[in-house]
Amino acid sequence: MTEIAITGGIGSGKTTVAKLLVDKGVVLVDADQIVKDLQKPGGKVFNKIIEIYGNEILLDDGELDRQKIAEIVFNDEHELSKLNEIVHPAVGEEMGVRRKEAIKQGNVVLVDIPLMVTPKGELGRSEYKLFDGIIVVDCEIETAVSRLVHQRGFDEKDARARIAKQATPKQRREFADFLIDNNGSEENLSKQIEKCWEWVHSLSAKKRNV
Repeated sequence: MTEIAITGGIGSGKTTVAKLLVDKGVVLVDADQIVKDLQKPGGKVFNKIIEIYGNEILLDDGELDRQKIAEIVFNDEHELSKLNEIVHPAVGEEMGVRRKEAIKQGNVVLVDIPLMVTPKGELGRSEYKLFDGIIVVDCEIETAVSRLVHQRGFDEKDARARIAKQATPKQRREFADFLIDNNGSEENLSKQIEKCWEWVHSLSAKKRNV
């Protein structure tokens, strides 16, 4: 079994790359999806967030208003720290469970971790060093801003502010075992996916021969 991490900044196209690798046969464990699942009504993360912020952060359908939460914590380090103390341990625990399940399903497990590299240029958790390899999806900041504005409806100022809060492209590239440059066309990305898949197979072959 080979376990690989994939990371990249907001707007880098990391999710697209992950989906293309799923099409190749990897089993995906998605940190973003885990966060969304844990924040659904009735979940322990949901309940703890309500305890802190009250019902004012709920949408009409009873779901958490993620945009409102982001507005509360984005420019307030204290509030962000409080939220992280709730979310991060729960996500880490659930990720461990899902990784074990994924290992049973396939020979190659891909773990999608958006914030793998911190703004200090360090790995967010020591166990990230244990992956067989790390894929970094890279793109220019202006490309990321354009995607966030035109494809995801972000305000440009908000998009730039969110990018600035994350690790820089240079910081992420330092941890890349395989780098995907996602600035170009779909055809160019497709060629890189093929090379990436060859690299994944080479890792698997090395493990079998150990």
